[in-house]
Amino acid sequence: MRYICLIYNCADTDGTLTPDEADDLIKAHFAFDEELRRDGIMIHADALEMPDKATVLRVRNSALSATDGPYVETKEHLAGFYVIDAPDMAAAREIAGRIPSARFGAVELRPVRMLTLPD
Repeated sequence: MRYICLIYNCADTDGTLTPDEADDLIKAHFAFDEELRRDGIMIHADALEMPDKATVLRVRNSALSATDGPYVETKEHLAGFYVIDAPDMAAAREIAGRIPSARFGAVELRPVRMLTLPD
């Protein structure tokens, strides 16, 4: 079963790592990525640009509005994600708990819902 691991950073503490801490975190992610690839668990992973590069889109009454980032209704922002393949939620939790950024922010783990077209 596929799971998505959404990595959230807190806007209040974002950018507070020293350059050495940031480098260590990036290295830890690359090592973790390689481990997941080797074990056949990782489907895809990416880091995201900072929220100030985002555009938030909403459609209300058939009208599209766009607002420059970074703000949606939260102090945390989506910083990256992994899509993994795990046999069950318990295994997915164990994997997601090892994501290096979980030490500094939060990781939301959610099953991927496989949609099919109705008949």
